Amino acid sequence: MQRKTLSQLAAGWEATPRMPVLFLGHGSPMNAIEENEFVAGFRSLGQAIEAPRAVLCISAHWETRGTQVTAMSQPRTIHDFGGFPKALFEVQYPAPGSPELAGEAQQLIKSAPVALDHQWGLDHGAWSVIKHMYPEANVPVVQMSLDYTKPPRYHYELARELAALRRKGVLIAGSGNMVHNLRRVAWDKLSTPGFAFDWALEASSRMREYILNGDHQPLIQYEAQGAAFREAIPTPEHYLPLLYALALQEEDEQPVLFNDKALGGSLTMTSVRIG
Repeated sequence: MQRKTLSQLAAGWEATPRMPVLFLGHGSPMNAIEENEFVAGFRSLGQAIEAPRAVLCISAHWETRGTQVTAMSQPRTIHDFGGFPKALFEVQYPAPGSPELAGEAQQLIKSAPVALDHQWGLDHGAWSVIKHMYPEANVPVVQMSLDYTKPPRYHYELARELAALRRKGVLIAGSGNMVHNLRRVAWDKLSTPGFAFDWALEASSRMREYILNGDHQPLIQYEAQGAAFREAIPTPEHYLPLLYALALQEEDEQPVLFNDKALGGSLTMTSVRIG
């Protein structure tokens, strides 16, 4: 299809009530096949909100030079990890794609060129959580990549250009982890509920305060927030999807936190629903 045709198709979707925006702390790929409180939280979320026409997911696990959106009709399930049980590699999440949504996202973003991708698919940052929300795989899913060459404010401002999708039945979800330092994980404490190092507690507490107060500037400028933030965010890819969700918050909306717990000392599963 030509770009104009895709945009016309998406523009033809009837207006809908405003959809929520999400940030999902996805954690270990094993959450795809385990039963735990975080999985229960994702499942409850899917039941609590009206089924969307499609999901646009910004995952920590798709970094590119430039911004891309998946535009295939049937995205493959990507097992982008190693060292896990065979059962995890056998999981398939055959949700359809949406070339129409990909084309609409491409049209809406004016600040940068957006390429249509036909190779990627759905990585575990997307399918390992969305499969609990929509287990029948009957909701189309499109992924948008993170341009690893750009600073945090670029991502925040780019996300704001997607606002119109919320009133076309599209659920926009960032997927990552707010505190994510795998090099510092206390593997012997993974089964200790809520265990966190002091720096992780400090960073998580301040992040929650900024989110709940609608104070986005310190979160955009996270690199200037001191040592605890530097430990919590040693690399940006798991944190940046949060900015995509926050950028779409409207003035009358109050964020709600769920799955708000630490794991292994240096990770948090904190997730955010806006709207």
